[in-house]
Amino acid sequence: MSVSRAIGLLALLVLSLPAKAFDPLFVGQETVRGVRGAMLPGQMPCSNGAVPQPLQLQDAIDRSLCGNPKSQEAWANIKVQSAAVGISRAAYLPSISATSQYVKDNARTDVRDHPELSSNTRSNVASNSISLSWVLYDFGGRSAALKSADELLAVAEANQDSVLQTLLSTVAQDYYSAQAAEQIVLTAKEIEATATDNVKAATLRVSKGVAPITDELQARTTLAEDVYEHSKAAGDFQKALGTLASDMNLAPYASIQLPEAGKGVQLDPTFTTSVVDMINEAVKVHPDIQAARAQVEAAQAKKDQVASEGMPTFGLTAKYSTNDQPASLGLGVPEFPATGRDWYVGAQVSIPLFEGFGRVYKVHQAQAQIEYQQDTLDERVQKVSLDVWLAYLGV
Repeated sequence: MSVSRAIGLLALLVLSLPAKAFDPLFVGQETVRGVRGAMLPGQMPCSNGAVPQPLQLQDAIDRSLCGNPKSQEAWANIKVQSAAVGISRAAYLPSISATSQYVKDNARTDVRDHPELSSNTRSNVASNSISLSWVLYDFGGRSAALKSADELLAVAEANQDSVLQTLLSTVAQDYYSAQAAEQIVLTAKEIEATATDNVKAATLRVSKGVAPITDELQARTTLAEDVYEHSKAAGDFQKALGTLASDMNLAPYASIQLPEAGKGVQLDPTFTTSVVDMINEAVKVHPDIQAARAQVEAAQAKKDQVASEGMPTFGLTAKYSTNDQPASLGLGVPEFPATGRDWYVGAQVSIPLFEGFGRVYKVHQAQAQIEYQQDTLDERVQKVSLDVWLAYLGV
């Protein structure tokens, strides 16, 4: 196969690959498997139809995890970091480039006092080449970069777990808050109805002369207060429904009906786990702490990567090219058709000698970043431990 034909087939292959689905290093599959227990947008059955009436808590949670912009953002960040892992893996593969050139050459030479040596040639010249470059050893730079990318992907996955947990808790709170607000409306309505009856009774007693006018005035004042409380409760209920609808990525005015308050609620009668055990478990598995640990590992890998960039790299280089540049025996001699071929294979060593001490400070910066991430990890461990302690006492 000629070089030009090989270049054409290579270009056709690259252009025909579906960019969205093409994943030759299988990063996307590992990303989906690697997300710890998360329900991924696009990976779980999501309902986009009408809101069921009445709306159950599980339906509200499912719709929130599927459609809430925060969960979508977290999943998009995972895809960004997974692509970074693919970039780091690609550094282990060779780089191949192809060049094809076609030019129209018009060369004219006028030799003064010797016209027999003058020449005027026109030719069409095509040249094609394929070159290969492959880094074989770089003192751990690529492995450090890959480890950093893997850890940052773990950070994104842990952050998504945290977002999903927060969404689940928020939706549950907003759901029960809306149920409670609805019950307050019903209670206020009953109180208003009772106050209305009291006004009627007081008015009747006053008209019969068996009660002073102050009784009627007091009853009407109480009714006005109860009407206000009923209206206020109805407004609070609509606010609660709007918040719940927003959690599910619906319009705040979406029509939502809730079941009776307390229906389906089951409390766990056993709550005997030691708070110390709970804190220890939270420190192990809490997504915020997992993300902080991964950030520490990523910072360490980044330092190793920066340090390795000052080391030599060993690689393989190769090139093969052809051209049909016409040849001539000398000045004034007509050109003759010709075909040229050139190829080489060899080893390449790149040694960075001096960079103005910039790399020294890059290493210092990377070390400071490690210390910063370690302090962040300690702070998150402290916060999660306190959160568990306060939640335990609250329950």
